[in-house]
Amino acid sequence: MSSHTSRIFSSNTPKVEGYLFVSAGGCVLAVVTMGVYSSLLFASALVFVLLVVSVDAGRVHAWVFGIQMLWQTFWHLLIQYREYYLQEPVSLRLFLAVSSLMLLTQRITSLSMDLQERRVRPPAAAAPQQEARAALLPLVSYILNFTTLLGGPLCPYGRFVSLMTGISADPPPEPLRAVFLKLTQVLPMELVRCLLVHLLNACDPSASGPLCGAAWVLALGAVLRIQYYSHWRCSECLNNAAGLGFWPRCPGDPPGWSGLSDGDFWSVEASSRMSQFARRWNATTASWLRRLVYARCKRFPLLATFSFSLWWHGCHLGHLVGMLTWAATVTADRHAHGLLQPKLSPAWRKVYACLSWINTQMNVACIVTAVELRSVSGLRLLSTTYVGLVPLFNILLLLILLKHNTV
Repeated sequence: MSSHTSRIFSSNTPKVEGYLFVSAGGCVLAVVTMGVYSSLLFASALVFVLLVVSVDAGRVHAWVFGIQMLWQTFWHLLIQYREYYLQEPVSLRLFLAVSSLMLLTQRITSLSMDLQERRVRPPAAAAPQQEARAALLPLVSYILNFTTLLGGPLCPYGRFVSLMTGISADPPPEPLRAVFLKLTQVLPMELVRCLLVHLLNACDPSASGPLCGAAWVLALGAVLRIQYYSHWRCSECLNNAAGLGFWPRCPGDPPGWSGLSDGDFWSVEASSRMSQFARRWNATTASWLRRLVYARCKRFPLLATFSFSLWWHGCHLGHLVGMLTWAATVTADRHAHGLLQPKLSPAWRKVYACLSWINTQMNVACIVTAVELRSVSGLRLLSTTYVGLVPLFNILLLLILLKHNTV
């Protein structure tokens, strides 16, 4: 047992009241926002606890992963059945519950991997029996934590317990200044988004030329991405206000309130390569997918990772096209970079980086449009504005490079 794991279950664990507060807050928030559909989350949490106390730690991940994904997939398919076959509106509360269920899947499978890899001691190993039951409370609090129930970064279980312990034993500094500064970043992003929405409504992409159509899709992609950046910042602020997130982001960095973050606008948008963007976009989810799929898959790990992401998102037509295009463009980027970068002079490398950034922006705009619009309308929009030719060019380049490597 590592010292980190032992520290998690040491006598310095936070008071019961702290865990009860975050879990009770999550339950109340779920009932208020989702109504009867909050039972989807409570059922998942109950099944997870039963599996943890009844299944061996080495096999619990397989059981948790299988049951949770089947449960989530059932509700995704039900929504698609109502939307596309019955042509009837779907309750907003159901959409919210399924979205929260996806985030719950992240936390549950992350914790089950910790149990499988012996990073966390299973509650059944605690003695006496009263301590074993008490050890379940941090697990339930982690799953139903109100700060991450409706969105927000994925916090590893060990870090969650360490943060909760720090709040009790060594409280972090006042987060109000950090929260205020982050909220001031949301305001200009939302103003830019409103301005772009106004311009999009005033223009008709199909009636404009190819360049205007491309600019229209780029603006739409920016609008969709800004929604994510604003949501991530607000979620980060909620965690900070609750006392969570005071942690160094990278080893060696001074402690700060950026320990829980899904992505910063400037760092993500500055990505000059598709592979960089894929790692930085929704960073905690990317790390979760890398650990859950990429690191465990021996053949075609990148394709397997994006295929699982497609399954996790719900398998809509737009998701299918967007995820497979993302996988292909990331692969093309890796091959092209490995082939061209060593042969370019420093001056041409700057030109290549600039062209690669433009290519990344065009690809990301197409992918985000397809994924967020989900249906045929998004794909039709990309085809009428000719912007969809950019990902197709990347896919063609990938085929050429693969053929070149096999010759």
